[in-house]
Amino acid sequence: MADRPLTRRCVIYTRKSSDEGLDQAYNSLDAQRDACSAYVASQKHEGWVLVNKTYDDGGFSGGSLQRPALQALLEDLAKGLVDIIVVYKIDRLTRSLADFAKLTEVLDKQRVSFVAVTQQFNTSTSMGRLTLNVLLSFAQFEREVSGERIRDKIAASKQRGMWMGGHPPLGYDVKDRKLIINEHEAETVRHIYSQYLKLKSVRLLKQNLDQAQLRSKANVWKNGTLHGGNPFSRGALSHLLNNRIYRGMISHKGKSYKGEHEPIISDDLFDRVQEALSAQGPGEHARAKRASPALLKGLAFDAAGNRLQPTHCSKKGSKYRYYVSAPTLRNASASPEGLRVPAADLERIVISGVGGRLRDPNWVSTLAADLHPSAADGSDHQLEMKASAHQAAIASAAALATQLDEQATNNSGILKSIISRVDVSKSAIMIRLGKAPMARQFGMEHAGTPQPSYTPETIDISVTGQFLRCGKQVRLVLGNDNNGHSEPDQKLLHDVLRARRWFQDLSTGRVASIAELARREKCSASYVSLKISLAFLSPEILESIIAGTRPRSLTPEKLKKACPLPIDWDEQRAILFD
Repeated sequence: MADRPLTRRCVIYTRKSSDEGLDQAYNSLDAQRDACSAYVASQKHEGWVLVNKTYDDGGFSGGSLQRPALQALLEDLAKGLVDIIVVYKIDRLTRSLADFAKLTEVLDKQRVSFVAVTQQFNTSTSMGRLTLNVLLSFAQFEREVSGERIRDKIAASKQRGMWMGGHPPLGYDVKDRKLIINEHEAETVRHIYSQYLKLKSVRLLKQNLDQAQLRSKANVWKNGTLHGGNPFSRGALSHLLNNRIYRGMISHKGKSYKGEHEPIISDDLFDRVQEALSAQGPGEHARAKRASPALLKGLAFDAAGNRLQPTHCSKKGSKYRYYVSAPTLRNASASPEGLRVPAADLERIVISGVGGRLRDPNWVSTLAADLHPSAADGSDHQLEMKASAHQAAIASAAALATQLDEQATNNSGILKSIISRVDVSKSAIMIRLGKAPMARQFGMEHAGTPQPSYTPETIDISVTGQFLRCGKQVRLVLGNDNNGHSEPDQKLLHDVLRARRWFQDLSTGRVASIAELARREKCSASYVSLKISLAFLSPEILESIIAGTRPRSLTPEKLKKACPLPIDWDEQRAILFD
């Protein structure tokens, strides 16, 4: 006796691209399902059993997998409820090769097969898979050709000024596929245009319309839901004021064509509104805000070769800019070793590093000789030309250094024109100047002058620096010595001067007690008791803070931890200068 075949659970999937005709008693989905049911019945001897559940996508394109019935089918696949998927044609499942590859991966994982009843192929063989790919290629080709044909038809129709569907704009209704003026709404459109010319501001125009309780056009969708009928937003008003359809035009891909519909706005009124919109534009503040203040954007990299991307944060109305390693910016926990450099410090160091070299005549002369080597005959005329070129280079370098000093305020772009890369590590900064841009700056670019093959394309300037923590902030400073000269730390000066002022207020009787002083300063009495000891700093330490010759390690954070300071000056030096 022959073994009874295993039961194979079959489901039928049907799809139709448009919803046209789906309301009929017997439609395309029904025809597909009947054909598939007959095929499943013919395979009863193989153990095929039809599952009593339908998966029908009516009105959904095969170019996407985002279809309700298909997603429900995939969920049932994951639950292990399906063994075979039966479709009328393979393009009912998908018309995209990429989507088919995704489906195949899912089917193989769940050990589910599929059958197209009108196309015979066996995916278990290489020839069967080739046949399937060919069929899908033609299905995708057909979909793309159909799309191109539809787009060409829309373009040709719009060039003839025809309305090609969609929700009609305020002021028009659609009748027989043509735009017809709605006089009541047209008055609203004319009012909006005339009011804008008076107010010359979209913001004030919105306020005017809100007070008049004017609303956008209300459209009823096919499913009966109401869309629109809301107060105008500023974006909607800007679009309405720029919409050439009110001028009797149809726009398509940046071009306008004479439309079949009647205009609501005269050409003169429309043109005057466009002139007012152009004149209004973004203000000086907005234009300045759009310009990136990051002088080294795209130029700075960390030691690992990751780009340092500009970012910022705001606190109490102040904006703090940084350059942060790209991996750290994306995920700080995944890349804790990345750099977070204060932007102002890095830009100041780069500008001063390059500017200092440009003001050094010896460095500029050496650079000029490298950029424009003289001829080997050593004649007097050649030497005079060389000396003249070097003097011109020194003058050009000094002028360029002055331009760099102004870079931080006007963001002229001169820094990016000469720097090709800035490599930042925790102990040094390597600035690479482009040799060709520097030659142009010095007026030494001669097409006929060959450069030695061993000459590098960049001029490297190394600046020693270090990162110091000041409170919660990290500062980048020049030099790595512990007693270098730098600019006075404004935070240190502020703390010391405040402590001296507090002590003077207490000693002269202007403030009766520390508690009263704390209430005036809106802080705790214990904080005042700690910080007021800074009024007794030794003259040596105070002078080093004012002159900027303090040790690099003397930061506001270190000074805070040292409070209350001892009265003995030697002990203060041992604590703060250690």
